[in-house]
Amino acid sequence: MSRIVAIAAVILALSGCATAPVPQATLPVTPAQDVATSLIVRAPVAQSPLPAPTPDTDKAAAAPLLPVVVPANTLYVCVTDAQGVRQQTAIEFSPKVGTLCRKHPEMSACKYERSVCRRSGGRVFTANGLEITQLTELEYDKRVMRVVFRAD
Repeated sequence: MSRIVAIAAVILALSGCATAPVPQATLPVTPAQDVATSLIVRAPVAQSPLPAPTPDTDKAAAAPLLPVVVPANTLYVCVTDAQGVRQQTAIEFSPKVGTLCRKHPEMSACKYERSVCRRSGGRVFTANGLEITQLTELEYDKRVMRVVFRAD
């Protein structure tokens, strides 16, 4: 009897240590009534279907490269591919914040918006179509000597 209780206790302890998968949140879009007063505006740009997979593209790990639509006065575009549809969301800043982010993309407001995009499963592209990867973010962190403390 005590052996059964011990086994049950171990099973309960191990199941309590397991972590549930975290669902990806969708990228929040700025409501229409807040666009005029918001410093940072996230607006959907365009949806485009992804090309059908071919035997050659099935082997490739990266998503197929399609042109990124960048509206005027937009610094970043968040691109997410979900269920065969590419969703692009423009990340627009107020004039003062936009000027700051153009000169110093390592600043907090700019980095925060890129992080929000990545947390929702997206990839960040600049106005000229280049992707800002985690490697680029590390270079930005070196510029400002930012130290990131991790809990894990």
